[in-house]
Amino acid sequence: QVQLVQSGGGLVQPGGSLRLSCAASGFTVRWYTMSWYRQAPGKERELVASIGSAGDIIYADSVKGRFTISRDNAKNTVTLQMNSLKPEDTAVYYCKQVRGAYWGQGTQVTVSS
Repeated sequence: QVQLVQSGGGLVQPGGSLRLSCAASGFTVRWYTMSWYRQAPGKERELVASIGSAGDIIYADSVKGRFTISRDNAKNTVTLQMNSLKPEDTAVYYCKQVRGAYWGQGTQVTVSS
């Protein structure tokens, strides 16, 4: 059974950093495209970052230079390192296995003074 369990997130001040993790079971993340999405209140869910099975990586323009997506094959996890956070980054963040459309449970990120 495929499962994606997220951890991390929380409250951080502008300019701070957070690290989100997505632990997978039922498949090996190395061989699947994995993505991070976010959804703010009143807005549609948007793609934040994606890493393909061939190592290709894309980022939304709004997070380029600040966020980094990566895999940890030993732990079978995908991470999103978020630096220089801004209030507009506030949202619920979700990880996703693209091929099977499996989603993690979501985790809140709040950037505020």
